[in-house]
Amino acid sequence: MRKLLYFFTCAASFINSCSQSPVIKQDTLKEKTTFQTSGVWNPATDVRADVAIIYGAGDRGDVTFEQRVKSWRDRGYTTQFMTGIAWGGYRDYFTGMWDGKNHLSEGQVDVKGDTIWHGGKMTPYIVPTASFIKYMKEKHIKRVIDAGIDAIYLEEPEFWARAGYSQAFKEEWQKYYNSAWRPQHESPENTYLSNKLKYQLYYNALNEVFTYAKKYGKSKGMNVRCYVPTHSLVNYTAWKIVSPEASLASLPCVDGYIAQVWTGTSREPTFFNGVRKERVFENAFLEYGSMESMTAPTGRKMYFLTDPIEDRARDWGDYKRSYQATFTAEMLYPMIADYEVMPWPDRIYLGLYRKPDSEEKETIPRYYSTQMQVMVNSLNQMPLSDNRVNGSFGISVLMANSMMFQRFPTHNGYEDPQLSNFYGQALPLLKRGVPVKILHIENVSYPETWKDTKLLVMSYSNMKPLAPEAHKFIAQWVKDGGVLIYCGRDNDPFQTVEEWWNSGDNYYNAPSEHLFEQFGIERVASEGEYSCGKGTVFVLRQDPKEYVLQADSDKGFLATVKQLYEQNAKAGALTFKNYFYLARGPFDLIAVMDESVSDEPFTEKGCLIDLFDPKLPVLSEKVVLPGQQAYLYNVGRVPDPKRPQVLAGAARVYNEVTGKNKYSFTAKSPLNTTNAMRVLLPAAPKKTMVTDADDQVMTGIQSVWDETSKTCFLGFENNPDGINVEFRW
Repeated sequence: MRKLLYFFTCAASFINSCSQSPVIKQDTLKEKTTFQTSGVWNPATDVRADVAIIYGAGDRGDVTFEQRVKSWRDRGYTTQFMTGIAWGGYRDYFTGMWDGKNHLSEGQVDVKGDTIWHGGKMTPYIVPTASFIKYMKEKHIKRVIDAGIDAIYLEEPEFWARAGYSQAFKEEWQKYYNSAWRPQHESPENTYLSNKLKYQLYYNALNEVFTYAKKYGKSKGMNVRCYVPTHSLVNYTAWKIVSPEASLASLPCVDGYIAQVWTGTSREPTFFNGVRKERVFENAFLEYGSMESMTAPTGRKMYFLTDPIEDRARDWGDYKRSYQATFTAEMLYPMIADYEVMPWPDRIYLGLYRKPDSEEKETIPRYYSTQMQVMVNSLNQMPLSDNRVNGSFGISVLMANSMMFQRFPTHNGYEDPQLSNFYGQALPLLKRGVPVKILHIENVSYPETWKDTKLLVMSYSNMKPLAPEAHKFIAQWVKDGGVLIYCGRDNDPFQTVEEWWNSGDNYYNAPSEHLFEQFGIERVASEGEYSCGKGTVFVLRQDPKEYVLQADSDKGFLATVKQLYEQNAKAGALTFKNYFYLARGPFDLIAVMDESVSDEPFTEKGCLIDLFDPKLPVLSEKVVLPGQQAYLYNVGRVPDPKRPQVLAGAARVYNEVTGKNKYSFTAKSPLNTTNAMRVLLPAAPKKTMVTDADDQVMTGIQSVWDETSKTCFLGFENNPDGINVEFRW
């Protein structure tokens, strides 16, 4: 993620020689939870996830990469590696220390001739030339594999839409298009071609580097796995960044992704009902959905990430509210159960941020670190689930990587404020409690892509199909009984860029004309309903942005969706509500939305532990107000309820032993944090013993029995060396 490494991060001083280390065989089954760090092990940041992803292959001051890796391995962590593919402190490359050549001309440059820098002018964002790719292979990838690392993450393949003016980019244009470079600001076609090249450059770079990593790893008897941590297509498009995104899921050398979704991305304002504002939960839900749908048809691994804080300076109360919103959103995808629990624990545990309603700064408050650790540790037991988020299922919105090609600069006065041509298709439904899915046009050839989609909403106002073959698969789905709503005036300036639909033997004025021809309807279809085989096509001649930029402007769209969903798709009643609910193993996830069909709260009843409350209270009823979320442990759904066990806690549990009338375990969590636990027992404990790693009895222990839930609340100060707990009853 785009973070400044505030603590324990020295400027990289890369060395040319790579020391050899024995190959470490990693336990790939123990890779459910991860975090990334650039530092050595620290008792104050010992997160207790399964995997420590070591950031950067260089030495940090007098600490080598290999020493950083060893410091985490010695604490029981599986170790992996991450670095940026578009940036990463590669001063030795830019300044010529690596090969004797100055490469500063390879930075991304805007129309003013200004280099686009990352991290306060540490290094530029990079045009991934052949020279840079060679540097990444020889200087970084080889070293980490020699250190026994068998999982490599190259994050954020990012090319800024406003870039495209450097000499290096001009040379890549000449090679790719076999023609002279054209300034992107001069025409829509130049913009489209420029961004298409940016997309291709990072697609090729990742393919080359990952292919090398797998080949080199194989030469050492290792199965090297390669992942791409990346923002969502929703966010990159909103932030005017170009990246390969969904296309990578089809590369043989890509094993999966980390979905980099967090408060910083999800608080990007959106328009709905004529109002522009932050909608963190709804935005996060769509971001995670766009990531999940990239790999669902291909079977690649997906980690979901969220972050307890973010880059922008806010107060701890703001971070807490937004963290709860993004966390709930990621949990509402029950087919994903692997997580990066946080990035950069140094800045989370040691950073200084404002107190609520104050300019005074402090490190993370104990109430928040306790809550955060309860949430993080719950992810270690979070199950996959066949349950669905409640609501009318089967409506999908089509997306394409080319959404990123049209964002900057704008032309001919056509604007798409805050990506409203996308949100106009999704928010009117999502805000009314319909769990809209995302469907990627790059994946339409996979039969699994269409699973569960009854009605597809699409538009070419904000994106274009990169190849005609996609239309064949979309048309076949409709002919087999699918229902498609096409929204668009087809008058944006990118409709006429020189592309496949208007070149060679094709003479279509817009890509939709080719699509409609596949349906067997008029190329320039008027608004209305058309039969297509067993299915239905409905054309709406409005751009989707028109459904959200003005108040009460989505009624016609919603009426069309409702009619087609119920009558044509025969998918049942389209139900509108103001909440989402999911039961996932013993966990209940609830999100109640404002700006929805009502202001009614959602009430959940049962024997419930509130996991967003650091005191872990046992409730018989939880009331969730509009604009809020809840994360509950339902004691009525405890797996193996007769077994003593920790149901929830701000420390990870190890070495569990159950005997006659006794239960013991060791709890580990970062130093300077407070543990809170709910422990299920057959009866109230007669004796509770808590000792530290030196077997010294600890003082200040909280122990309170709750007869209703048959749980004991236990509180004490954490330690990564372990706190030993024993109950007797």
